[in-house]
Amino acid sequence: MKRVMVTGGAGFIGSHLCERLLAQGDEVLCVDNFFTSRRQNIMHLLGNPMFELMRHDITWPLYVEVDRIYNLACPASPVHYQFDPVQTTKTCVHGSINMLGLAKRLKVKILQASTSEVYGDPAEHPQKETYWGNVNPIGPRACYDEAKRCAETLFFDYYRQHKLQIRVIRIFNTYGPRMHPNDGRVVSNFIVQALKGEPITLYGTGSQSRSFCYVDDLVTGMIAMMEQDEMVGPVNLGNPGEFTILELATLVKELSGSKSEIVFRPLPQDDPVRRRPDITLAKTKLRWEPTIPLRDGLVRTIAFFRELLKSGI
Repeated sequence: MKRVMVTGGAGFIGSHLCERLLAQGDEVLCVDNFFTSRRQNIMHLLGNPMFELMRHDITWPLYVEVDRIYNLACPASPVHYQFDPVQTTKTCVHGSINMLGLAKRLKVKILQASTSEVYGDPAEHPQKETYWGNVNPIGPRACYDEAKRCAETLFFDYYRQHKLQIRVIRIFNTYGPRMHPNDGRVVSNFIVQALKGEPITLYGTGSQSRSFCYVDDLVTGMIAMMEQDEMVGPVNLGNPGEFTILELATLVKELSGSKSEIVFRPLPQDDPVRRRPDITLAKTKLRWEPTIPLRDGLVRTIAFFRELLKSGI
């Protein structure tokens, strides 16, 4: 049994990670400031004696005793990270410094949940970990893109300078139950609009592509990365299946039984046109690849949102 800290543990991905760690017998300290997270995500865990919840903002130092640290804390959707861009950058940079300092003091492994956004609007397709990216450092998305890039820099400097045991993953589009209904992400947007009978809003022509990884698959990859000792990363974690946004909207309409019309709006600034991970490294080193097809994952996610909307939350 290990005592594992998950920052951002009440968030969409964090709550699933906490759940999985508890299931494998670990003690979990969930740290979250609830800026974008929802208490409902971890309500079912509060009665577990192996689970502890702490309300804390990691831009401030934290002094606890743990054996592992998963650093997931940061708003991850454009709606949320652009709401307070300065705080987004602080969470990635100051937060990483604080968590790295804690890991250094405790001499424990720390995993950074980085993002495919470090690749920006990629000129290379699919994206390999060796690609340095195409990011606008002064655009409206830079508070997240560049802050995550800086966090990776900090992690690798602590690795080189202090011999810290780091692990860095780059998360591609992930979806599933417990996504925030108002996070502005394409999957949650389409599902909520479809279930409400509202127009399904596509930005651009709908020909831009994304790769969608179900959250259970992602969590499996995160734990595999943390527990191995062969590499520090970065490692892409995502589903290499590529779909256009129009294909996604059509599939959501079909699976939800919606009669919503599909409407088109201008593409936001710096929004990537194509995004697909090369997961060769994860497959060869972690023996990991996604197993849940998009159709199956969407059925589960639509069922979650259907119940959420019924409850009026």
